[in-house]
Amino acid sequence: MNNTFESRDEFHRKPVAENMIKLLSSSLDVSPMMLDGSWGTGKSEFCQKTINLFKLKDTHHLIYVDAFKADHVGEPLVTLLSEIIKLLPEKEQPGFIKKIIPATKFGLKTGGKAFVGHILRQDFASVADDYDKDIQKAADKAIDATVESIIKDQVQAEKNLTSLKDAISKVAEEKAIVFFVDELDRCKPSFAVDVLELIKHVFDIDNVQFVLISNSQQLRASINHCYGVDVDSQRYLDKFLKFTIKLSNKTMPNRFEPIFASMSLFEQLIQRNQNIRSDTYSSVSKQFIRSIIINLELSLREVETLVRYLEVLQVLTDKNAFPAGGYLGYTLLKTLAVIIYCFKPDLANEISNSKYDAKEIANILGIKKVNPYPEGHNRPSVHEVLMVVLARDCDVNTAEFIPKEDQDSWDKIINGGFFNYGIDPGYAILELKNTFEVLGLQPWGT
Repeated sequence: MNNTFESRDEFHRKPVAENMIKLLSSSLDVSPMMLDGSWGTGKSEFCQKTINLFKLKDTHHLIYVDAFKADHVGEPLVTLLSEIIKLLPEKEQPGFIKKIIPATKFGLKTGGKAFVGHILRQDFASVADDYDKDIQKAADKAIDATVESIIKDQVQAEKNLTSLKDAISKVAEEKAIVFFVDELDRCKPSFAVDVLELIKHVFDIDNVQFVLISNSQQLRASINHCYGVDVDSQRYLDKFLKFTIKLSNKTMPNRFEPIFASMSLFEQLIQRNQNIRSDTYSSVSKQFIRSIIINLELSLREVETLVRYLEVLQVLTDKNAFPAGGYLGYTLLKTLAVIIYCFKPDLANEISNSKYDAKEIANILGIKKVNPYPEGHNRPSVHEVLMVVLARDCDVNTAEFIPKEDQDSWDKIINGGFFNYGIDPGYAILELKNTFEVLGLQPWGT
């Protein structure tokens, strides 16, 4: 099975999972816990591997919930309770269902309690303690029959909530339950917020824990969508979460040199690629790609997209895009073209329409300006060399990227090992445009 750390742990994340399991197995109050990470950082795969590792202990009921799929059902309470029912022996399921039906019937909307408390200017608990007296007071204050009906429903809902919690507690007595709720950041804002409030108000039960796998930035946006931009979404979120783990975008192949997980993935994908030779990218060109990955903050999913498009380009050009023994400058130029096509489509469209802004290209390379040719035995970076070549073909914002001194030194490195016999004016931009056309399924070389 691929979703285990034993089968594949290229980002060295097993220790993170082991520590998560240690916390969830301890007496510490860390639930709800959130595994926070940007889209495409491998959260779901990490979650599945963690569950499979946790299963080896056989100490907890482990429940995985795809919140995005559950969103289509529309009722998170039903989704979570359905998973608990699956834990029970078949003969015990009808009794559990009978106990929870009243609660699901009333819906247990968490906002109802606050609404009634606001109407009566008193805490809901006092309504439950002295129901008849409060209804009389409500009548004295001319609260109409509709509000009275709401009060009755809420009192009944409170009783049903207690019964529901008791039923869940009995299931969790013998073996604790851990819910892993994934894809919460992809749900409709209202559904995502409902899940948060449901966990707090309904599932605050001994031996029941929750791990939310989500992008906290998107979750905060969902909160603001539901309650307005003036709400401090982080403080609101902090009310629900006890502990947050940030899934790092770096990996530790050894204890001394952390590297970006996205770059590690790029190297692995290229290494085992059948269409692109593993020696296509030298240590210099890998450093070039690494800097762009960091500059654009490419996720693991986006790196997979990048390699897929490099492979598509290679196939469509009959493996002539990245030929064996190709020169560094051409490899970097085509790679940059693929990156622009994938992640900066507006810029690709401008270049295709003959709008050449040097600054826009430099932003991708992480260059603000090209410095004078370095003295001594130092050489300019490959980013700078490539930028000088491209800037010469641009017609907007070129001043910062075309050195005014040491033209002979720049020409020597450009026309030497970088592009072998030199590169004609206009060719660099033309190479970008041709690559865009090939990826748009136009014939190669047109």
